[in-house]
Amino acid sequence: MTADHTSRIVGTVWGLLVLNTLGSAGAKTIVTIPRSLIQMVTMGALVAAFALALLVNLRLRIRASAFVFLLTLLVAVSVIASVHLESGFGALFRCARLAVFVATLWLLSRWWDGGLTFVRHHIRLYFAVLVLVAAGLAASPGTAMPEYYGGRLVGALWPLTPPQIGQYCAVVIGLTVLLLLGRRTTGAGAAVIIVPALVLLAMTHTRTATLGLLIGLVLAIGSLVLTSAAARRFFAWAVLCATVAAVVFSSALQAWFLRGQSQENFSNLTGRAKVWDALLAEPRTTGETVFGTGLGDKSFGGLPIDNSWLAVYHEQGLIGVAIVAAIVIVLGAVALLRPPSLSRACAIFLIAYCGLSSYTEVGLGDASAYLLHLTLAASLLVPPAAAAPPATAEVPQRRVPRWARR
Repeated sequence: MTADHTSRIVGTVWGLLVLNTLGSAGAKTIVTIPRSLIQMVTMGALVAAFALALLVNLRLRIRASAFVFLLTLLVAVSVIASVHLESGFGALFRCARLAVFVATLWLLSRWWDGGLTFVRHHIRLYFAVLVLVAAGLAASPGTAMPEYYGGRLVGALWPLTPPQIGQYCAVVIGLTVLLLLGRRTTGAGAAVIIVPALVLLAMTHTRTATLGLLIGLVLAIGSLVLTSAAARRFFAWAVLCATVAAVVFSSALQAWFLRGQSQENFSNLTGRAKVWDALLAEPRTTGETVFGTGLGDKSFGGLPIDNSWLAVYHEQGLIGVAIVAAIVIVLGAVALLRPPSLSRACAIFLIAYCGLSSYTEVGLGDASAYLLHLTLAASLLVPPAAAAPPATAEVPQRRVPRWARR
């Protein structure tokens, strides 16, 4: 199997993982798609990803990775929490999904070398999802911006919620901006991706994604300021433009940010705080506190939890929270210890974005897009494999006469 053929298969595996994390619940689509069919497609994509990864890595060559090792521990904790079936048989199904997901990452770790190959896969694949969203908007604007979501953009061809679309937009924009600063893409090529993604992000009215994009870019570009003149120029212009926009368009920005909500509704995070308080006040046994109640649908009392840390605490207990915290801390520490580079900047952006989004989004404790973003960050922080030393010609030894040895 040639290197190009292997590279294409690895890219296909990454695309299948993206498809698996798109989810099966969301907005109403133009043509109603049964949830069972969507689940078959997404789970089929995960099984196909594992099969293809195994096909190109039959010798099971892997790279040591603290990130995937911690994910493996999280799988074990999830199984322990789910085996009591407090969350039903669906919990074991979700554990199997997470196990196959992590096994596929182990197989892909062979190709993690700190390069930007997976970054390009990530951008292309999520931009393809955004093209699907834009196609749904063009085909049926009313379905794509329904009233029950407050006129925010949703997926009209595939059931995607505004936070999902906002997340994909933010990640695509952030990574593309960094590639542009690193001169790994042209201005025209970057504009083709950034401009439509910015428009879609604005139409989703997703505050978490917007703040995550801005803060993630500030930290990522800040890591390049000392070594990149382009990063310094971009940072200076960005600060200037942000200052002017804040002064001139302050009222419009405030209206967009509030989304027509009252100050009280905004202060309790659109009702999220009430769910969080109820979850923390729920009586728990020692086993539930330590191991959780098992993998579920990230809801409590029929309402979404919308916080990764509380969702992990509810489903995988304090041990799960400790493992997820260790994942984020290890990635952040390794990123800080690496010398300045474009790969390091991309990793910092992804870690910062996922860390900030974890406050109002779920996904760090299960197979999800956020876990895939952190996987990409981990692949960028792997040091390149050491090159084999050049072979030296062996110098023949001269035979010493016997009389000279005395």
